[in-house]
Amino acid sequence: MNMQPTLENDRVRLSPLSMENYLELAKIASQPGLVRYSPGRVEDPQGFRDYVVRALEARESKKAIPFIIYDKEIKAFAGSTRYMHIDWINKVLHIGATWIGREFHGTGLNTSMKDLMLTYAYSDMEFEKVEFRIDERNTASRKAVEKLGARLEGILRKNVYLDEGYKRNTCCYGLLREEWQSKYKRAGM
Repeated sequence: MNMQPTLENDRVRLSPLSMENYLELAKIASQPGLVRYSPGRVEDPQGFRDYVVRALEARESKKAIPFIIYDKEIKAFAGSTRYMHIDWINKVLHIGATWIGREFHGTGLNTSMKDLMLTYAYSDMEFEKVEFRIDERNTASRKAVEKLGARLEGILRKNVYLDEGYKRNTCCYGLLREEWQSKYKRAGM
């Protein structure tokens, strides 16, 4: 399996995140509170570098595939996302650690990116289920994955510490391959 694929559609290009390209995101990463619902500090340069190093270590152990996001419409780097917690045996993975600059919110970029990632996970990777883990308070992200067809499967209570010491409740969403495929059939794609 290619652990460094490039995924692309008309709107977005997802390229492998690397130590050579991550600084393209430094200005976006420095936006205050951008990653407030997830563990990991990206606002300060050292925290951002550590965040990328951990993502690349997870790729080396075949547990994650991190991407840098390029918005082809706006012609600018927009943020980062990844496949993570990859369970190769049971054919289940998470899409997460997604953050895009505020100037890209509400532009359709996130939906286009998730469509691309879901299609690749189900077809090329032959996975059977994609999960999303979202802070219970992050209503925008929860609505976005529900719009994709993901279902709330449960809430893990106080299971993840965030950097400021708050212990969040995590909503667990799942989307099965057959649910995704039926969505595309209904949409005539």
